[in-house]
Amino acid sequence: MRCLIYQIFLPPSSIPLLPIPNSQSLAASPLRLSGLKSQAGSSWVGSRGMAKKVDSIQHGPDCISYLRQQEAAEIDELLMGPFGFSVDQLMELAGLSVANAVAEVYKPSEYSRVLAICGPGNNGGDGLVAARHLHHFGYKPIICYPKRTAKALYSGLVTQLETLSISFLSVEDLPKDLSQNFDIILDAMFGFSFHGVPRAPFDDLIRRLVALQSNEPSHKKSPAIVSIDIPSGWHVEQGDLSNDGIKPDMLVSLTAPKLCAKNYCGPHHFLGGRFVPPSVIDKFKLLLPSYPGTSLCLRIGKPPKIDISSLREDYISPKLLEEKVELDPFDQFEKWFDDALAAGLKEPNAMALSTTGKDGKPSSRIVLLKGVGKNGFVWYTNYESRKAREIYENPHAALLFYWDGLNRQVRIEGSVQKVSDEESEEYFHSRPRGSQIGAIASNQSTVIPGRDVLYQAYRELEMKYSERTVIIPKPTNWGGYRLNPKSFEFWQGQQSRLHDRLRYSLEEMGGKRGWKIERLAP
Repeated sequence: MRCLIYQIFLPPSSIPLLPIPNSQSLAASPLRLSGLKSQAGSSWVGSRGMAKKVDSIQHGPDCISYLRQQEAAEIDELLMGPFGFSVDQLMELAGLSVANAVAEVYKPSEYSRVLAICGPGNNGGDGLVAARHLHHFGYKPIICYPKRTAKALYSGLVTQLETLSISFLSVEDLPKDLSQNFDIILDAMFGFSFHGVPRAPFDDLIRRLVALQSNEPSHKKSPAIVSIDIPSGWHVEQGDLSNDGIKPDMLVSLTAPKLCAKNYCGPHHFLGGRFVPPSVIDKFKLLLPSYPGTSLCLRIGKPPKIDISSLREDYISPKLLEEKVELDPFDQFEKWFDDALAAGLKEPNAMALSTTGKDGKPSSRIVLLKGVGKNGFVWYTNYESRKAREIYENPHAALLFYWDGLNRQVRIEGSVQKVSDEESEEYFHSRPRGSQIGAIASNQSTVIPGRDVLYQAYRELEMKYSERTVIIPKPTNWGGYRLNPKSFEFWQGQQSRLHDRLRYSLEEMGGKRGWKIERLAP
């Protein structure tokens, strides 16, 4: 039987083609503080077992396949048959995808209390797995599993939760008002294989979730409802037939969205299940977006509009205490930089450089740290750029490192001077050839008529220096700067905005210059 897949394709002419830079022109982050050497690299993502160049694929709901019930069942049979997946393996991957999607939107600092309502089938198993991963992500899940399945697979999932001291509640023991006890309710009752009308106790549980969403507006916040694959009680193809079913705040479709998901109008629709083999995609002519980086889930459609003033994070971090920091700010910086590297943060050497010219107007931009030592912080640029002109007029500047994943930032102020020609030459020739050519092709900060002019200059230089044995000369207007710090400030985000701020100031102490440490009010 030929499978019927609902898809909407964009015509090729409507998809913009973006030029892909030479792989040598993309600099990678340094691996160690002491090295700080750029390496050639290119941007690839793994998608469904295939490496694919990042392109202009959209994640809109009209650029993706929607499956009928039978197609979804056939794909599962293939995965668990000739393709060698086991049901518990698929369940683990699905549940982990759901947990990642939840964590993407609902932070544990604000939505820690989770109730997972799990049905007797595979959808319920996905919920049990998701609850376990949410526990490891910092949430506090409680399980309602009224119709337990006797199979060893499900018993094992229950045991895994019990060993983590995760509580199970019967339907009778659930609080009358779920909104007072839970921030998130995970709807894992029924999946795409469900037929008919929900029976007790799930019919009443569904009504309770619907009632949470239909209450008159009040000051209390209703729990966010997250449905796995399809909202429980919906028809897998036709959606909410009665129009009074669950309307989840988040829907996490697995493998590919089911046809009913076309009727989903909630704010957060995610796709999870990064495990579909290319042959399955080809056989069913699936149109699926590429997962970014190492993500296990991705958003379908645009995120909801929000009030910018409501965006805030209540930081939870270790305290930054005077008696625990290094006496030398360079040593403290190296310690924090190593932490950022160990945490896998993207480009931890990216820093905001702020300069001011003689007109007193400040300007800022992101540059990459390429060296650091007791004599200062080094970066490289065009000596005819705006920042270079401003440094010439006013050699005082400030650097800012922001490491979001660690709730940390470092501010550094000092005077700037050029590095030696020897240092600039050595670093220039350590760069990928594409980056060397780019430095010659671009007259930084000047007005150009279009991008094609830049590419034309680049291509001509690429042809000129096509022989790898030919050394590309460093432009005379290109080189490095070094900021010699006069003060450092280390900032650690804390709860209730009571952040830690420690300032190091270079002062004369006992006839010697040394670093004075002071705490600043947040």
